[in-house]
Amino acid sequence: ICRICPKKIINSLQKYTTKYLDLIIKNRLRIIMQHFEFNTTPLIKFGSGCLEQLGNITLKKIGNKILIITDKGIIETGIIEKALRSLKEANVDYTIFSDVQADPPESNILESTNLSIEKSVDGIIGIGGGSSLDVAKVTAVLSKQQEKLNEIYGIDNIKGHRLPLILIPTTAGTGSEVTPVSIVTTGKSEKMGVVSNKIIPDAAILDPELTMGLPPHITAATGIDAMVHAIEAYTSKSQNNNPISRSLAKKALRLMGKSIETAVHSGSNIEARSNMLLGSMFAGQAFANSPVAAVHALAYPIGGHFKVPHGLSNALVLPHVLKFNAVTSPHIYSEIAYCVFPNLKGNSSQEIAQEFVEKLSELSKRCGLQQKLSEVGIKSNSLNMLAREAMNQTRLLVNNPRDLNEKDAFHIYKAAL
Repeated sequence: ICRICPKKIINSLQKYTTKYLDLIIKNRLRIIMQHFEFNTTPLIKFGSGCLEQLGNITLKKIGNKILIITDKGIIETGIIEKALRSLKEANVDYTIFSDVQADPPESNILESTNLSIEKSVDGIIGIGGGSSLDVAKVTAVLSKQQEKLNEIYGIDNIKGHRLPLILIPTTAGTGSEVTPVSIVTTGKSEKMGVVSNKIIPDAAILDPELTMGLPPHITAATGIDAMVHAIEAYTSKSQNNNPISRSLAKKALRLMGKSIETAVHSGSNIEARSNMLLGSMFAGQAFANSPVAAVHALAYPIGGHFKVPHGLSNALVLPHVLKFNAVTSPHIYSEIAYCVFPNLKGNSSQEIAQEFVEKLSELSKRCGLQQKLSEVGIKSNSLNMLAREAMNQTRLLVNNPRDLNEKDAFHIYKAAL
């Protein structure tokens, strides 16, 4: 080097520095300028008591002849009366379908659709948990009589239009009021998804007062479900994982991380209820555009075969899927860990990810949820069947940050047993 002219050394360094800086900048710009698409509900009304505006919103978004889709639990709580009062004041004519079941079977959707067609309604209002909202979404499509249910399963298979649609969640969990997804139980146990931006509703009304009467175990299960939505949206391998979804996922985790235990153990705390409902919606917006992955894929067979509520199914496999993923992708979990648990002590991304998983398990336990598959009646002789069926959830598994096969699924279920 000493024999080379200093000027040549400088020129050479400048040449290669410029070359590699250009490569870095180009790659950085490629990340910054990533192409993505973000869709969400056009009108979102949030706030205590905002259900009182339902009548006027219905007249603007739908018309004056509607079908309300809900379940018997919502009828018994009296929530429906608040909605009907607002509709009556606006002179809106309504019919009620209240036979929605948890993890709704196809028969539910066909029954509500037949009623919608019979009454020649102008549009649909869904009130309740995720099941009622999911039934409302598909009913709005099938009521146009342009396609059949078995033709629209999968991604972007809705070719026609739908009736106008308003969704009103009464749980802080599914985020269905802002997502393009409806989950239907086909046959005895398998779940299929209808996925299309066409079933994102025209309006969502989020009134935290409607969640005040939720029992602790439902508050806990739906809350953990919403947190899973945010975690999987942030870490999704989807090509449409985007800055908006990631920001919403972090905001959702901050809101719910500081509020879920208060909402579970002090259910009348309106601030905690509001944070959970808003966080659930943010998480819904995040995963609506950056889809969920293996936690949901492994949870669906549990719910389908053993009738375990969806949120609890997610909670049971969550730490074990995250442990599996963190082997190859600890950094993405370390990026969101502090949103939920600000006082983590790990130094490396691997340590932080591991602590994150452990803290999530402890949080679930403090919220009163079962911790093992055996606690919900699942035995070891069912694990092969669960693993095999989880592999059918290909639309979800492709988004997982680490590739997962049937053998991996079996070991995850075994760890959760």
